[in-house]
Amino acid sequence: MLVFGTQIHIVTFIFIVMEAGMFIFQFFYYQFRPQDKSRLWYLLLLALLLFYNITGGLFPDDKITLISIPTQMMIAYGSGFLMASYFPFYFYKAFDLKALRWHALYGVPFFLMAPYLLFFVIVYAINGNLNIKLGVVIPFIYSLVLLWVILKAIRNHYKEDKNHKNAIEEIAVYCAVSPWTAMTVFSWFQVSQLVEVLCTNFGFITITIIFILKAIRNTRQEYEAFIAIKTNGNIQEGFSAENFLTYGLTKREIEIVGFIHRGSKNKVIADSLNISEGTVKKHIENIFNKTGATSRVELLHKLYFK
Repeated sequence: MLVFGTQIHIVTFIFIVMEAGMFIFQFFYYQFRPQDKSRLWYLLLLALLLFYNITGGLFPDDKITLISIPTQMMIAYGSGFLMASYFPFYFYKAFDLKALRWHALYGVPFFLMAPYLLFFVIVYAINGNLNIKLGVVIPFIYSLVLLWVILKAIRNHYKEDKNHKNAIEEIAVYCAVSPWTAMTVFSWFQVSQLVEVLCTNFGFITITIIFILKAIRNTRQEYEAFIAIKTNGNIQEGFSAENFLTYGLTKREIEIVGFIHRGSKNKVIADSLNISEGTVKKHIENIFNKTGATSRVELLHKLYFK
């Protein structure tokens, strides 16, 4: 069933509407916390997904006379390649998986975008022959390599970080990304729009809902933690409530900022909170990353006097 006289399937249209609403929510959440760069990278991911669904649903359509059929085909396939090419960069930036740097910056342009440009743009424009099967061979093989490399990077990152919640989030996004490996197979066999959109979108809907619920929960917990700490006097006069909430500090991070404000050393903080000094250093590192501070003095200036 198509909608509005276009080639867009009703299921594709539903996904577009849902993802547009999620994008708007994520966009305003990011405006509230512009320091949350992982949210920015996910915003770009949602934007590319929307672009893929819209172009893949609309094109090709001979009723759209402003854009030639060959150009429509280039755009439709290009949106899929662009989406798949962004995954390594997303994991590299959003989850700080440094092992993916080479793939994000060099592997993807060479093994994904280059075949697209060669077979889906240049050759197609020259002879009008869209050789899909030949054009997806290298991308398919490389996509399998990427899946393994990303999974390995997540596992190594979890071993270093030991943060169970972060690992769950990374694995959840990985599960949403994995079905995109089948995109080249779909292109090879020319499967229906319905099968393609269900396979590539369902995981992202689930992950985005998880992100939204997590954002709401974290905001509530952080505000309650801030009020509790303020009441207990752990954070002294001169603070800015807006600054603490804007940077998205967790309850534990807010507690540690209170100790830093009082001039406490790492050992004192660790003994007071019954955690190791290494854990305290890791929390402080996270605080610095969120606020952009490079020293304790700069941190206090940002949070208390900005």
